[in-house]
Amino acid sequence: MSKLRFLVLGAAAGGGLPQWNCGCPNCMAARDPASGVTPQTQSSLAASADGEHWAIFNASPDIRAQIEKNACLHPRGLRGSPIRSVVVTNGDIDHITGLLTLREKQPFTLFATAALMETLRQNPVFEVLDPALVERKTIALDTVFSPLAGMRIRLFSVPGKTPLYLEKEGLRLGQESEDTVGVEFLIGERRAYYIPGCGAVTPALGARLKGADLVFFDGTVFTDHEMIAASVGHKTGRRMGHMPITGAGGSLAALSALSLARKIYVHINNTNPIWQAGPERRQVETAGFEIGHDGMEVSLADISIPADIDVA
Repeated sequence: MSKLRFLVLGAAAGGGLPQWNCGCPNCMAARDPASGVTPQTQSSLAASADGEHWAIFNASPDIRAQIEKNACLHPRGLRGSPIRSVVVTNGDIDHITGLLTLREKQPFTLFATAALMETLRQNPVFEVLDPALVERKTIALDTVFSPLAGMRIRLFSVPGKTPLYLEKEGLRLGQESEDTVGVEFLIGERRAYYIPGCGAVTPALGARLKGADLVFFDGTVFTDHEMIAASVGHKTGRRMGHMPITGAGGSLAALSALSLARKIYVHINNTNPIWQAGPERRQVETAGFEIGHDGMEVSLADISIPADIDVA
């Protein structure tokens, strides 16, 4: 039985919950200790095969606070860290700026596709990661590799979007490329996935996920026009590269059809009503989905596979 362990470091989308300049109902509730809505940091996942050495999937701007909140990531000795590697799934601000916090002369390996490595290379601020200590390894899509001993994964393309700060160079919306990837964890005959950003569940992606033991999936917005309706933005979820949970082509229906043993929404926007108790959250939970949260731990050893799941 696999002992692969997952730890949600940050369950919120860019900006976190509450977002520093936002007074929407969710953000106001997250500032009120009596509301029952707990503040959440920005999108990141940690994984370990032995509980001692960890890989970080996306380095959020909140990574320092996330490390401090989780004792398993604390330093060992005078100087040191159990974080051995960082894997980046896209070039969004909420997934790469935490790399700047990890500049403190600490060895680790950075894994990313060629396109994402080029994005980092073009911005000289990331050169603060001392190349003598931080090895950068370029990974081809659909190639199995080990970011840690005892952990086998591969990166695969999913429909995504150009990072906001690169849109002036050309908007690539819904394109499957090296710019936005998911992570597949291979544990014997079992499979787990981390997909914090996804514009659509295509037939190919559905076939890949079918029968998986665990999927952490993009839960950015509940409805496509959510931010517009809340008067806090002018873009739809799809325009930001994120499929909505509900509505035509939503992830709730698409993933429900795939016989997944456990499915957890992460990368949840501050405007998403599933943060609070209400009909939207009940709809998601009734469909068998979980709402990810900071500090949530999942072990594949704890997941039983229902008899009616078809893994063919």
